[in-house]
Amino acid sequence: MSRRHMGRTVGQVILALAAFSAVFPVFWTTLNAFKNRVDIVTPTPLFFFTPTLDNFAYVLGRDSVFAGLVNSVLISGAAVLVGALLGLPAAYALARYPNRWTKDIQFFVLSLRFLPPVAVAIPLMVIWLNSGFYDTRLSMIVTYTLLTLATVIWLSVPAFARVPKEVEEAARVDGYGPFAVFFLIALPIASRSLIGAVAFAFVLVWNEFLIALMLTTSDAKTLPIVASELTQLGRDVPWGILNASVVLLSIPPLLFIGVLSGMLNSAFKRKSS
Repeated sequence: MSRRHMGRTVGQVILALAAFSAVFPVFWTTLNAFKNRVDIVTPTPLFFFTPTLDNFAYVLGRDSVFAGLVNSVLISGAAVLVGALLGLPAAYALARYPNRWTKDIQFFVLSLRFLPPVAVAIPLMVIWLNSGFYDTRLSMIVTYTLLTLATVIWLSVPAFARVPKEVEEAARVDGYGPFAVFFLIALPIASRSLIGAVAFAFVLVWNEFLIALMLTTSDAKTLPIVASELTQLGRDVPWGILNASVVLLSIPPLLFIGVLSGMLNSAFKRKSS
């Protein structure tokens, strides 16, 4: 066996192990969501069992879950929308019109992701308490917009930097203004990377837990907070209910990414035709 063939085989084995380590926890969580508690806590893992929908019925039957779902959809959706509307033009300006402050701005935006959530949550909690907006959707949208804005700018600057300048210069020669160049040239060319940035920002705020825990008590609770309350201390941990809540919590981001991917594919099909 040649070294090249051996190296390719080793690489495929490593990729297979990495894929297995990423997929198996998801598979096992989904499997446990359909099990009774006695089938989960058994010393021998069960792959064959009598499935049940009681865990999903319990989760979906709680009013707090529906309220948390509504809050998560509204807060995360609004934060991503505002973050994209403000972040994409800002990223384009940083990529196309650099100045002596550009690197400092990029580092500042990136540094927002370095901070631990508690370092962000405590000052914001004081601000929202003093202003009377604590535990409201508005305060959560503003807070999450800070996260999505930083993420969108951080990931979109390289995407716009890869857009050929010659294409934009040709558009300007044809009479396109700055806004037309941005919306009709730069955005479509960089759309694949930009959609990835927006999807990542949505998943980031959808799954955010610590900030939501510190900035809400009842009215603006998001779905991760509600899901964490489905457990109880002691030995009687409802593992089936927890696994079902994890599965349900994962569905909206997957749907969001699927919709974005479908929009992107349809746009490229229309463009190619």
